[in-house]
Amino acid sequence: MEEATVIKIIAEQLGISEDAIALDMTFADLHADSLDLFQIIAALEETYDLEFDNDEAEKLASVGDIVAYIEKALEN
Repeated sequence: MEEATVIKIIAEQLGISEDAIALDMTFADLHADSLDLFQIIAALEETYDLEFDNDEAEKLASVGDIVAYIEKALEN
């Protein structure tokens, strides 16, 4: 599963502990602003060698949403 990698990247980008991140947390819960989210998505795109669709990326509200998006993208 991609959970651990996604959580690690989010933690690194936000400078917080991986233990402080849960799948049901929103980016507001994590005190992430739009620049933080952009940097998270850029790091995930590089890690997984994929490109997030801008319209779809705007709909990603939680850590779990990002995990699900990546898992679906990797299946295709």
